[in-house]
Amino acid sequence: MKRPLIVSLALLITACSGAKSEVLQGYGEADYIYVASQEAGVIGDLLVREGDAVEAGQAVFALDRERLGLSAQSAAAQAAAASSAVRSAEADAALARSNFARGQELFQRGFYPQARLDSDRASLDAANARLTQARREASAAGAQTDLARTRMGDLSVAAPRAGVIERIYYRPGEVIAAGAPVAALLAPENMKVRFFAPQDRLSDFPVGARVLISCDGCGEPVAARVSYAAAEPQFTPPVIYSLDQREKLVFLIEARLEAPSAIRPGAPVDVRLAP
Repeated sequence: MKRPLIVSLALLITACSGAKSEVLQGYGEADYIYVASQEAGVIGDLLVREGDAVEAGQAVFALDRERLGLSAQSAAAQAAAASSAVRSAEADAALARSNFARGQELFQRGFYPQARLDSDRASLDAANARLTQARREASAAGAQTDLARTRMGDLSVAAPRAGVIERIYYRPGEVIAAGAPVAALLAPENMKVRFFAPQDRLSDFPVGARVLISCDGCGEPVAARVSYAAAEPQFTPPVIYSLDQREKLVFLIEARLEAPSAIRPGAPVDVRLAP
């Protein structure tokens, strides 16, 4: 007499196990900002540690200044020499103009030969050409000096945004290439979650949809909005899909958190549609 009851309970348990959960699984993900220098060199000072909270504009590290400082001194010396050359060329051009003007006046009065006047004109042209060249070289030297100053300023690298230093890749004394990341910075607004939705629920998570994210030890669920939904599935079974195989298709979805939370990169999370 008890078998029908046992069979009924078994069917009920089977039916319940086949029911689809409203909760989807995912994990925390971060878009890190990699703090790097535009210059190659040796790290002189590392001003942060992993886990430090930094403000936007706060210095993170600085390269050794000695090698690039010598280049800056050389550029400044060349600029000074070029400026001196311009002053000398200006004096020569002024003298050539004066000589030519005096020669013209004497020539008009009949006291100056044509050949001498032609020579004065040629000297004036040559002096003007030297002055033009000297000014060009001075401009180029000035640009090199400005570039050297800018490069010296780039040796100290600051955090572009407020956040937390998650990773440090190089230490003082190590040589880095230009553009090599020295630290990874996680800004609160760059935290997101990734989760996977089966094909039959993909329409529940359009871009802009609001979801609730929860995780172990994170406190109350936090809100997020879907910012991306993959166009292709993450799992692709054989070309001919059976019904069971179609149920295995899942699509990657990303959601940006609306406020800072305790969710960390890589931490498993539960995702459900917001009411």
